[in-house]
Amino acid sequence: MRALIALLFAAAAAPALSAPVPAKVRAVHERMLTIDTHLDTPANFARPGWDIMQRHDVAKDGSQVDYPRMVEGGLDGGLFAVYTAQNARTPEGRAQARDAALKRAVEIHEMVAAHPQQFVMVTTPDEARKVAASGKRFVFVSMENGVPFGQDLTLMKTFYDLGVRVMSPVHFLNNDLGDSSTDPKGPEWHGLSPIGKAFVARANAMGILIDQSHASDEVFDQMLALSKAPIILTHSGCKAIYDHPRNLDDARLKALAAKGGVIQINAYNAYMIDIPKNPERDAAMAALQAKYGGARQRAPGDEAAAAAELKAINAKYPVPRATFDDFLKHLFHAIEVAGIDHVGIGPDMDGGGGLVGFEDIASYPKVTEALLAKGYSEADIQKVWSGNALRVMAQAQALRGS
Repeated sequence: MRALIALLFAAAAAPALSAPVPAKVRAVHERMLTIDTHLDTPANFARPGWDIMQRHDVAKDGSQVDYPRMVEGGLDGGLFAVYTAQNARTPEGRAQARDAALKRAVEIHEMVAAHPQQFVMVTTPDEARKVAASGKRFVFVSMENGVPFGQDLTLMKTFYDLGVRVMSPVHFLNNDLGDSSTDPKGPEWHGLSPIGKAFVARANAMGILIDQSHASDEVFDQMLALSKAPIILTHSGCKAIYDHPRNLDDARLKALAAKGGVIQINAYNAYMIDIPKNPERDAAMAALQAKYGGARQRAPGDEAAAAAELKAINAKYPVPRATFDDFLKHLFHAIEVAGIDHVGIGPDMDGGGGLVGFEDIASYPKVTEALLAKGYSEADIQKVWSGNALRVMAQAQALRGS
């Protein structure tokens, strides 16, 4: 629900694209191997009339990632997420989640197979580097939320065989593996459940990189202690900049770095700045959702009418929007606290990410521009854009079979 509402909001709220970066900056950016560690774009693959080979407009349909904008934004590839919403924790609910995740993983493979001149599926950092050098875009598969395997960790092998190399245990709500940072009921397990602890051990043995994003601080502490490999936060922020449960405090940033891990900075509005509650707006948005359905299921002919009604809602009940400068505050703070070897980029595009001045992946050269302006070397910027993330992935994969 949150991603669909965010998608609707982005479609009506996005301003005109900002001016392109200077040619010298663009040249530096193009020399980089770039990776976005959290792309929710697979949710669009089954969307009626949506084609990844066409350049879309966030102001018209809310989508933020496609092949033309990957080229425009100089993005070499990313982790394409198999996201699964938390289902009822019943045998039926777990089976539904499993099947939904399998379908999403297959859709990623189908997209890549349909465009072999543009995309290549990869499972290792070396494969990604070779694909990028060839001029094509690489596609890793990640898994957001462990609900699809729930109480049956043997299913991790099923998803591994489908190419998944990064997995996170939880999402918005507590589940069979552990506690979420945002479950309104509070902690259930006070960290990882017994199954969650077994998940960590199995992930290490399989060479899967563990993603802590969305999990509680107690899960973070236990995961860091238990994992033999460094961990990653594929799309998170800094609590010192904005105090939100999804963000990481400075002590944990330092602990993450001490164990070799990496935090990838997101661009999700509600994790950047304070958003006051507005029940009237929530009711209007729910009514819009009920009338037209989710943006990713809606018939193309309904998009204009839905966008017009959403524009009226936004005019009547405006929502504060964070900016690219807010994103940079999180990025620079993470670098200052954790160090340049432990920070990367994961803005959560197509999953609710996107800020004023940083609306889609076409904006990514602006990150390089900001890092250069701050005095960072090309070597350091390369670490942020992919070096750090690919390093921890390689470290996790080196443990396979151990």
